[in-house]
Amino acid sequence: MARGDAIQTKVHYKGKAEDFIVFVDSSEAVQNWKQDSSIPLAQVVSGFKILVTDNHGTQGILNTASKGTLENEFGTSNEDEVIKQILQKGDVQSSQNSERQGDTNDSKGPMAAH
Repeated sequence: MARGDAIQTKVHYKGKAEDFIVFVDSSEAVQNWKQDSSIPLAQVVSGFKILVTDNHGTQGILNTASKGTLENEFGTSNEDEVIKQILQKGDVQSSQNSERQGDTNDSKGPMAAH
């Protein structure tokens, strides 16, 4: 069974001290939310987690943003309010994950022909 091979969409916000990333369902969902903010965030955001890249742009290791980091950048540690700001001011980026396929167990134990 092939794994991966899916489009990954995120919103990147370049802050004063950090780069923030929020994963979203699709770029269309973000555009629809920007036009009609009555759409629930749950229909736009893939997970209510705000990530930082430690100044590595959209690449690198993603870490969960601390409340102190959110306070310093956005003036609040309320994650819903921060996500709204990131969606409004950030850049939507989509990328295709490559398909991962291959043998998972070459020996197949007793199923292998002897």
